[in-house]
Amino acid sequence: MTMSKTVTLPLSVIAHGRSGDKGNHANVAVIAYTAAGFAWLREHLTAERVAAYFAPLKPSRVERFEAPNLLGLNFMLRDALAGGASRSLRTDTQAKTFALALLQMPVELPPDHRAMLRAA
Repeated sequence: MTMSKTVTLPLSVIAHGRSGDKGNHANVAVIAYTAAGFAWLREHLTAERVAAYFAPLKPSRVERFEAPNLLGLNFMLRDALAGGASRSLRTDTQAKTFALALLQMPVELPPDHRAMLRAA
């Protein structure tokens, strides 16, 4: 019997987040619970991966900004709100649920991911 090299869990196991609107753009912050979790985020949660995850919203561009002092990454999803709060017919015109949606993304974590978890 071989041991699994990774375990699939939701991103929310190692991070929390916040999101909101900036006009027609969505702003999504993902903040790791631990330094080990932030190291994993920096390596694996790329702008390309977030763009693919939110592809149904058709963002024109996704940019990633690092905030290492907060153990966080911030993603700007350009043109993802179909006109913004006052013009869009989308259910979430202010991107308030985008962080929650991203935190549900399944991710492949190493078997020793316990160092990435929030302290009890």
